[in-house]
Amino acid sequence: MNAPENNKVRKPKLIHAFIPLIFLIILLSLNVIFFHEQTLEGANQVVLILSAAVAGLIAVWLGYSWNTVIRSIVKSIDTAMPSILILLFIGALAGTWMVSGVVPAMIYYGLKIFHPSIFLFATVIITSIVSLSTGSSWSTVATIGIALIGIGKTLGINESIVAGAVVSGSYFGDKMSPLSDTTNLAPAMTGTDLFTHIRYMTITTTPSMIITLIIFLVIGLTSKFNTVETNISDVQTALAERFNLSPLLFFVPVILIFIIICKVPPLPSILAGSLLGAVFAVIFQPHLIREISGITSTYFKAAYIGIMQSMFGNVHILSPNETVNELLKSTGMSGMLNTIWLILSAMTFGGAMESAGFLEKITGTIIRYARSVTSLIAGTIASSIFMNITASDQYIAIVVPGRMFAETYRKRGLKPEVLSRTLEDGGTLTSVLVPWNTCGATQARVLGVPTIAYAPYAFFNYINPVIAIIIAGINYKIRKYKEGEEPESIKPDEAKDNS
Repeated sequence: MNAPENNKVRKPKLIHAFIPLIFLIILLSLNVIFFHEQTLEGANQVVLILSAAVAGLIAVWLGYSWNTVIRSIVKSIDTAMPSILILLFIGALAGTWMVSGVVPAMIYYGLKIFHPSIFLFATVIITSIVSLSTGSSWSTVATIGIALIGIGKTLGINESIVAGAVVSGSYFGDKMSPLSDTTNLAPAMTGTDLFTHIRYMTITTTPSMIITLIIFLVIGLTSKFNTVETNISDVQTALAERFNLSPLLFFVPVILIFIIICKVPPLPSILAGSLLGAVFAVIFQPHLIREISGITSTYFKAAYIGIMQSMFGNVHILSPNETVNELLKSTGMSGMLNTIWLILSAMTFGGAMESAGFLEKITGTIIRYARSVTSLIAGTIASSIFMNITASDQYIAIVVPGRMFAETYRKRGLKPEVLSRTLEDGGTLTSVLVPWNTCGATQARVLGVPTIAYAPYAFFNYINPVIAIIIAGINYKIRKYKEGEEPESIKPDEAKDNS
């Protein structure tokens, strides 16, 4: 946070920190009552900006300059810029993968393999493996996740449940993969090494994933899905009629996964995936390229216009089958703009809250009341969830509590991996459950399922924090320094530099 320019600054009290939050909660509740499922079309964005204004006014009243508030907001938005760029590129990738036939091929061949009774169970397994391999929940959701939603719809499974399974598996891999940015950030914040952190996370993550898999298996085996074999056959026929389908199309996702495994950063990786999809579209689907572009003469011109349209705009490939028509839609980069608006509004609120130390005031209060190890871990998880709600970014939900709790954990003799694991249990996993968080907003837009609809079925994401608190309560493998073993003090600035 930038130092205030006014020398007569007053420290915020807890009531000052809660006023913008209460204002936010009241207006968000009114949005749900009056706008229903359209809250993310603009109403929540306005509420977040108004709540940021309330926080800014209180900060100015406390003696902070308006420039300090603005600088904090700009800094907050800056942290979200990589996510915004990735979101745009994901829009382009979804478009070219649809036109090229990659996603339709996944749906077509997936329908040959999956039975409704094991589909949800298999979805968690597949997304977990892909996310573990790539280290990215966002890439997994934007590629395999979209196809699984299409398969689930065709099998007659509620898309909210399918989305919950996709999110559960994707965030399991994101949390446990050594390639994941959050998996590297958490140990860097606390002063432990990466693989100690990953091994220690298995204590809370493994039982959480087992419970999640059992739940989805039970749902699959006990539910009566509206699946009709002729409908599946009709969908496959319609896909085969509209696309030139071939197993060769799977080279696109395989190459993308290989690129990500080679530790190429997310932005160039997803851009490469988009361009690969474009190349395969030109080769495999020339008839669709001409149809989308409206050009029947020069194929070069048709290809250029068709690919550009798929990357930035709306594409709706029609067929005689209404079910297939619902599957074959993409909105490109332009379809992501409303979500970007939501992210910018949320980060504005988070920056305004941080400008006068409101967030630190609330988390500092939690520390004072955390007497036992169990309450300390529960308080850390609560702080990370609070940051996901208010600061709207999973990285902030790891960094801020990591800075604030590091010294407390050290003084209580707890090894740094206890804190790093807890930051992931609370920060990484709950980010996708908040509609205006960068993660929640992005996955809802990419999957086409509102956050509030899939959140109840993202079992892994809220079971894991509960398991973490239970394990702390029974004092199971809570690592402490031995007598005579001197813990090193981690300075917040140093930890931040390491991240």
